[in-house]
Amino acid sequence: MKSLRTPDECFENLPLWPYQANYSSVDDFEGGELRVHHVDEGPRDADPILCMHGEPSWSYLYRHMIPPLTQAGHRVIAPDLVGFGRSDKPSDPSSYTYERHVSWMSSWLLALDLNRITLVCQDWGGLIGLRLATAFPERFSRLVIANTGLPTGDKPQPPAFAQWRKFSQEVEHFDSGAIVQMGTTSELPEPVVAAYNAPFPEESFTVAARRFPMLVPDSPEAPSAQENRDAWDVLHTWSRPVMLAFSDSDPVTKRGERAFLSGIPACAGSSNQTVVGAGHFLQEDAGPELANMVHEFIESHPV
Repeated sequence: MKSLRTPDECFENLPLWPYQANYSSVDDFEGGELRVHHVDEGPRDADPILCMHGEPSWSYLYRHMIPPLTQAGHRVIAPDLVGFGRSDKPSDPSSYTYERHVSWMSSWLLALDLNRITLVCQDWGGLIGLRLATAFPERFSRLVIANTGLPTGDKPQPPAFAQWRKFSQEVEHFDSGAIVQMGTTSELPEPVVAAYNAPFPEESFTVAARRFPMLVPDSPEAPSAQENRDAWDVLHTWSRPVMLAFSDSDPVTKRGERAFLSGIPACAGSSNQTVVGAGHFLQEDAGPELANMVHEFIESHPV
């Protein structure tokens, strides 16, 4: 599989990002390997908090959450999905499928042999992360589900998503930093906007970012729709602690928590939070607040 690798110098001197790069290799399913990057901070003997980003961001999205969580004694692991951040980026759009993304991250998870995981997932981090949790439920202790979904194509996507899908395919220059800025309620400093563009030094590096919106199941017969229904079957019987943390100012996932409230019995209870004043990328708008919610959720739900 032909792929691109963002030069290391693109990631130098990024604001609030002093973290060491860690790499693993996964099968690319075409006779080769792909390099997957992750950040691993905090005590190595602590139970891991797995922070999964969505599109078009990368693990940098969690920079406001890593310090308070590690200071509280947690181990935080934040990978870059294939096609994003410091992970390799297949150059052919057809290389990217929903199931391949799940398989790549499944291989990565097993290679690191992570257990007793608290999953924190947002956007595509949820579409992939929840598939990991339902494929390997014995490895996950808790779920924190934020501004995401697990679509099966049985219900229409909100108009905001249709607009985003159209934009992602038609825009001439895919400016990830500007897109993240559009998904926040706070004004991002220019160096932060530039940091979101760091993985994509040229337009040829943005294939995955453009491809992701087209992989969301939009009909019951769409690719991965059945696999997501199978994942919901697992969630319907999920008994471990679950916290929902949806923003009040995200047009893409507005009222998206309803599907989880009705579909996961473990969501019932007082742990669910509304993140006030935050947009789609709530890690940007309310990172320390979300980190505190995650910490309190873990402390109050020992497993």
